[in-house]
Amino acid sequence: MLRIAICDDEERCLNNTKRMIESWSATASSQTQIDCFDNGDSLIKESDTARYDIIFLDIVMPLLNGMDAAKELRDRDKTVKIIFLTSSLEFALQSYSVKATDYCIKPVAYEKLKEVMDDCTVINCQEPENLTLKTVAGYQKIYLHDIEYIEAQNKRVIFFLKSDKVVEVIQPLYTFETQLSDSKGFFKCHRSYLVYIPNVDYFSNMEIKTKSGRHIPIARGYGKAFQDAYFAVMFRE
Repeated sequence: MLRIAICDDEERCLNNTKRMIESWSATASSQTQIDCFDNGDSLIKESDTARYDIIFLDIVMPLLNGMDAAKELRDRDKTVKIIFLTSSLEFALQSYSVKATDYCIKPVAYEKLKEVMDDCTVINCQEPENLTLKTVAGYQKIYLHDIEYIEAQNKRVIFFLKSDKVVEVIQPLYTFETQLSDSKGFFKCHRSYLVYIPNVDYFSNMEIKTKSGRHIPIARGYGKAFQDAYFAVMFRE
């Protein structure tokens, strides 16, 4: 499901954009959840807890204008697709500074909105499988194939990536176990570790070594199960 936000202080334009997205959703058989806002402050406040795939954002609004709102939203989320709604091409040129995906000239034509939504959907479909994590610095997308393993440390979960980078989230490990199942190439080799099998270089009954040289313990009694999972995944690959 695509989660979409529309932010426009003109009620008529806001409602028209919402109706056109709903029409696109019905035609494309793509489920959407649409949240509407009439000011940038409300959108930013909601983004503290909600993660949007696409944001349609009016540029000219009182108090916090759309460009300033976009800068704050981009700081929090590097991957959200921002579509500006604007009555002037002059403002559209500024969209590059916040890495906007596109812009629509108001009044928005359905053909243009359909083109934008189709493009956003294609981009999502072409991307490798990924997770969007809420970190202290904001939302961050990571690709599953970049993960070597995930470790639980108290109430935190740390993602160790192939690049030697780490990404930390304040969230228990079990919240990721359903998403990162055996079918995705992951295996829980210990109560505190989930390992991504394609990035395993070597293993014994007691330990796993990743391709970057990191070492992960295998819990007692899990050696045979990990071996079976490893060969099942690697032969599937």
